[in-house]
Amino acid sequence: MKPIYKFIFSILLLAISSCEDYTDITPKGALVIETASDFHKMVSLPNRAYPVNNFQYLSDDQWMRESNVIGQTPNIDIINFTFDETTDRVSLLKNSSFYNQAYSYINRWNTIISLVDESEGDGYTKQLAKAEAKIYRAFDHFLLVNTYAKAYDPNTAATDGGICIMDKFDLEAQPKKSTVAEVYDFIQRDIEEALPYLEEVPLDVYHPSLALAYAFKAKVHLFKREVTEAKQAAEESLSYNNQIFDLVAYHEQGGPNEVSVPAEDNVEVLSYMYMSGYTEMNFAFISIISPELVNLFGDDDARFNLFFNSTSTSFLDQGSNTAYWNVRYNKYFNPTVGMKTTEVYLMLAECYARENKLSDAIDILNTLRAKRILSETTDLQVPSTRKETMELIINERRKELLFGFHRFFDLKRFNNEPEYAKTIARVFPIVNQTVPQETYVLKPDSRLYIIPFPLAALTKNPNLTLNTNEKVPF
Repeated sequence: MKPIYKFIFSILLLAISSCEDYTDITPKGALVIETASDFHKMVSLPNRAYPVNNFQYLSDDQWMRESNVIGQTPNIDIINFTFDETTDRVSLLKNSSFYNQAYSYINRWNTIISLVDESEGDGYTKQLAKAEAKIYRAFDHFLLVNTYAKAYDPNTAATDGGICIMDKFDLEAQPKKSTVAEVYDFIQRDIEEALPYLEEVPLDVYHPSLALAYAFKAKVHLFKREVTEAKQAAEESLSYNNQIFDLVAYHEQGGPNEVSVPAEDNVEVLSYMYMSGYTEMNFAFISIISPELVNLFGDDDARFNLFFNSTSTSFLDQGSNTAYWNVRYNKYFNPTVGMKTTEVYLMLAECYARENKLSDAIDILNTLRAKRILSETTDLQVPSTRKETMELIINERRKELLFGFHRFFDLKRFNNEPEYAKTIARVFPIVNQTVPQETYVLKPDSRLYIIPFPLAALTKNPNLTLNTNEKVPF
């Protein structure tokens, strides 16, 4: 079989998905894939990145500098920031790094799943390699369907347009677009097939652990509003890793200026992946938070006091009450698109709230806040209603799960529930007085929440159609 593998991996540079071009997935160096162990090592992919630039400003948490909006030719950032439903997004989104990279990773996972059984090596390693690849394949499909389709709605998911499912290594396939329900079924099937073979302590941090797999399982169930299953999976994940990094103690130590906490030292981290790369948080211009989120943090939140700058004259509009992430990546690692234990705690709190176990939900929030809030009084009181409890959980998610996909996905899924849907109103500009101040509104049912497939993908695959009412220019 060795010559076959050498040939296969020499042509992977030419691999094309039927949804879009795959990017290169040749392993580092001149690695030749010959054994089950080689395939297993191939799961490890440091610097795996998921750019969020196609939708990062469709959120009440992020902000743009006024000079990047006023007087500028509208681009996708400005269209999203001003909630503009009149401009043609499809023609502007000719390509998408996120779309390309997510499908290139899926191609990698499919290669492992399809070929490892024919390699040399023991059955255990083959099963492990396939299981780990299935977790990541499910994760990538989850990101894609929640970006390019409606959030899962149990009433309409069976007919809502989804994405292309890529379940095998096939250079010539032109798959049809599946529904949202079909994509979620595929994701959950991959997870369930993988779980029996995963390890508590994987080969390295770039392989999925049992804690991560159960955390992801909980997330998928929660997005489907399968509360009982989500709660069980969250509890299972926390049985493997329930650590919370103590930011209150870290603040007392002097924070990142005194004590570095690189990725491998942050006990909360369940998966290592990035928006743009390992050094991504060095770029302040992509990490400005809104006045609304600044106010939500308040004065005694270690998450804000340790990591944000609200006074810079270089990166902020003075007087705007915005702030930017101001910690170098090697001083403190903050997961942006991956998962961490505190997300699992917050999912568990949401499950309790949805079951009307309000005291249990608030107990979890207070456990987290004890390691986040600097004042002596940190405990929240138990509200009288489920809606009020959910609002506390949602606000805590905004403060804890910064950047990446988190708030965008949360807005989409909560907008399917009238009780928690939010109409975002953005007043802009705040400082500049040479142009009229306007209020821009993003309604819960806005088509902006569904990102159009990139034009290059639509051109290549006639089976792929938009999930919005926008027009394709061909």
